[in-house]
Amino acid sequence: MTGTHRIHPHRLVIKVGTNVLLDADGYPALGRLFTLMEALVALRREGCEIVLVSSGAIGLGALRLGLATKAKTLDLKQACAAVGQGELMGLYQAGFHRMDTVCAQVLLVEDDFADPVRRGNLRATLEKLLQLGVIPIINENDTVSTLELERVEDTPQRRRVFGDNDKLSALVAAEVEADLLLILSDVDGLHEANPKTTPGAPLIPIVKALTPEIWALAQGGSERGRGGMGTKLEAARLGMDAGVAVVIASGEKPGAVRDVAVGRPVGTYFVPGARPMKEKL
Repeated sequence: MTGTHRIHPHRLVIKVGTNVLLDADGYPALGRLFTLMEALVALRREGCEIVLVSSGAIGLGALRLGLATKAKTLDLKQACAAVGQGELMGLYQAGFHRMDTVCAQVLLVEDDFADPVRRGNLRATLEKLLQLGVIPIINENDTVSTLELERVEDTPQRRRVFGDNDKLSALVAAEVEADLLLILSDVDGLHEANPKTTPGAPLIPIVKALTPEIWALAQGGSERGRGGMGTKLEAARLGMDAGVAVVIASGEKPGAVRDVAVGRPVGTYFVPGARPMKEKL
């Protein structure tokens, strides 16, 4: 899958960020969400295998609990996650059920990748779900896992396997040997400057290598999510190293998923390297 041409994926991993899932007031952006689900179901019926990595549990939990501000303490974040994960899956299950499609919840922690036995079990489960035509919906289990919710300096004794859903989606894409990882965000892709502070900054359509100049374009995190362009570039690096093409595109534009799936030039395309042997991932 090398080269700068965009591909038509047979196996697609899609990551949906909190800022795509929720509207400006913190409520579920139902129009965007159901449009996304319709696009995924259409692709699935055309033979494309789909894995969805979805953020949003903490934001939905905060909404359900009536919190006026973003949860800041670890225990409150975990409480929001416990409440919101059910809300999140309820939205997906209701939508996919209406479309005669089965989805499955898969909650992961770092040991699911670090421990060889658990990693093998995860791979086998995802493969079986895909064979059955199910769309797995993956999120970190924030209710019991704290590494994603804490700052890096809070856990110096642990080597982080992933600390956000951007990186988690790249690890999943590598594990299932996806052709393409699509990261849907609230920006069109990687720009030559931050488009929120520099309106009209040109979009970079193709990245062949993550040079120091490319890394320098990443600035800060998002308001509600835990990621930002830095975590998305890290996910792109993991994908490229695993032989997975990566696209960062706007999840707020109707048709983006279809456009990416058929190889139209949308967002920023990160050219994959050669796929390594499985045991090296």
